[in-house]
Amino acid sequence: MAPVSIILNILWILIGGAWMAFGWLIAAVIMAVTIIGLPWARAAFNIAVYTLLPFGSRAVNRYDVTGMSDIGTGPLGLIGNIIWFVLAGWWLALGHLVTAVVLAVTIIGLPFAWAHLKLAGIALWPIGKVIVPA
Repeated sequence: MAPVSIILNILWILIGGAWMAFGWLIAAVIMAVTIIGLPWARAAFNIAVYTLLPFGSRAVNRYDVTGMSDIGTGPLGLIGNIIWFVLAGWWLALGHLVTAVVLAVTIIGLPFAWAHLKLAGIALWPIGKVIVPA
């Protein structure tokens, strides 16, 4: 990880990234407890790690990385994302949006607000995404 990414990730954790990563972790645990929600729990846990340290990596469609369709990138992934949106996606996205608005008030907070906006989009449709180095 580049030194700039390390500094940005430390600042990110201090000014709002830790509590949103905690929100993703809570969603992952709730989904894992239900057993049926294990596919969502895995995606939520991966994105919780990404939410904790977003600088130096990015989320992309798994199909773009592997070049092959799988259960998460096909029709079942769409159904999974719809279920996710109803159960947890909207409130995680709302948390990212609120945090982005608060951070956008200052010039220094603009890059962090932008990162929260990207994470809000991921919060809506996490199934079929993979985290790769930037």
